[in-house]
Amino acid sequence: MTAAALIAMHYQNENCHPDGRIKIGIADENTWREARLANARRLFAGFRSLGLPIVHVRLAVRPDFADVVPNTPIFRQWIENEAWREGTWGVEFVDGLGPEGSEHVVTHTRNGGFHGSTLAESLFLLKPQRLYCSGVSTAYAVESTVREATDRGWETTVVADACSTATAEQHEAALRAMSLIADIRTTDAALAELSA
Repeated sequence: MTAAALIAMHYQNENCHPDGRIKIGIADENTWREARLANARRLFAGFRSLGLPIVHVRLAVRPDFADVVPNTPIFRQWIENEAWREGTWGVEFVDGLGPEGSEHVVTHTRNGGFHGSTLAESLFLLKPQRLYCSGVSTAYAVESTVREATDRGWETTVVADACSTATAEQHEAALRAMSLIADIRTTDAALAELSA
């Protein structure tokens, strides 16, 4: 059993790089883009220095979109923008936020990280006492994953300043919604907590 594991959501070119095709994360020239990615890099470095595991959750769909159910505007947007296709630059991890060594990588095709992925199996193997979650987008991938993690019985912390979504208002609203089911911390506070 380990003290904690980090679930790192969607730090991929498609929604984190300025040239990505999905603009509801931080691919636009948002003033906080570099700061949020820098915080995520610090968070990764902290987990690694403490010998704590990181599970990287990536979004990727079939190139022909045959596995995408277009039942929501966001999923239809993927198809229209030809985004998240397996084997493309868009699904690669953004510089400095990819896996190292034997870190776990899981792939899914919807919003929540548990849906259709081996995330639960990775966590079963790692046996963390607490989950920390960060990523893009706060209001979709992170919130969906945190909700299921807590329903599955995990104590969970959201590292707020290593997350982003389309607007500051959406980001803050998602954090307020999650505050009833998870602890909300800054990167500095999370790293201090883990080091204590």
